[in-house]
Amino acid sequence: MKQLINIERFCLIGHIVSMAFGLAGLLLVLPNPELILNLPSFGQTVFQWSMAGGGVVYIILGATATAIYAYRTLGLWNWLAFMIPAVFLSLGSELLGTSRGFPFGHYGYLSGLGYKIGGLVPFTIPLSWFYLGLVSYLIAKAGLETGKPNLIRSISAIALGALLLTSWDFVLDPAMSQTAFPFWEWQQPGAFFGMPYQNFAGWMGTGALFMSVAAIFWRKQQIVVKRDQLGLPLAVYLSNFAFATIMSIAAGIWVPIGLGLLLGVLPALALWWMAKPASPAMVGTTASITTDIPVAPVKVAVK
Repeated sequence: MKQLINIERFCLIGHIVSMAFGLAGLLLVLPNPELILNLPSFGQTVFQWSMAGGGVVYIILGATATAIYAYRTLGLWNWLAFMIPAVFLSLGSELLGTSRGFPFGHYGYLSGLGYKIGGLVPFTIPLSWFYLGLVSYLIAKAGLETGKPNLIRSISAIALGALLLTSWDFVLDPAMSQTAFPFWEWQQPGAFFGMPYQNFAGWMGTGALFMSVAAIFWRKQQIVVKRDQLGLPLAVYLSNFAFATIMSIAAGIWVPIGLGLLLGVLPALALWWMAKPASPAMVGTTASITTDIPVAPVKVAVK
């Protein structure tokens, strides 16, 4: 288990460093081509490779770190019960969106995010839905489901988790589609900084859909993630939000940042604070998982 934790930390650090490197490339190097021309041939080759594959690397590292975290804290079944629906349902929404304009509107992916499934959707996109969807849902669930589980708390966690996920897109989408080097483009630009409002309904609906499926699979278990166990989810959420924020600032887009802070970052921090703190005996353990079978709750310690 210690080796898994080390791999998880390595992937998380690599995820954040990759985003920082990508920002430097997009905002400093590409607008100033003389910097590239002054590099030796080897340096130019490395830079070209990193810019072509950097988006793929940071998403894969983020998904890997989150998957290991989920395996450690939730267990194999609960991790897969979230990841598989998140990947396939989001891929279905993206394929519909890029081919039919529903549920997000009419748009298309450009280059830079890896091989396109069906020639439409980069394979990395469903992975980003998975890892950002999971951390958003766990933060909401940890903050809201602190008492005895009930239907209202469960529905609220799904709704708020989907809102945290969508709030990240408030900031990311305008910048990534309107930057000088975009990763996707809107074929029918909308009123919200080039995006249709339908896009956000699609994000809320898709996120709520796969979170609901996971909640159904988890219904016989009470999964309680303590505040002390939210380090990775919060780090992933805030670092990805920071990446999107810097991109938006560089593009001179400010209103989405304010909305994202109001509806995403501040609620995420509040939910983290509302989550139950771990007791001394629980530090370093997996999340508490109890079933509806009338037996005493079991806590599994990390080996």
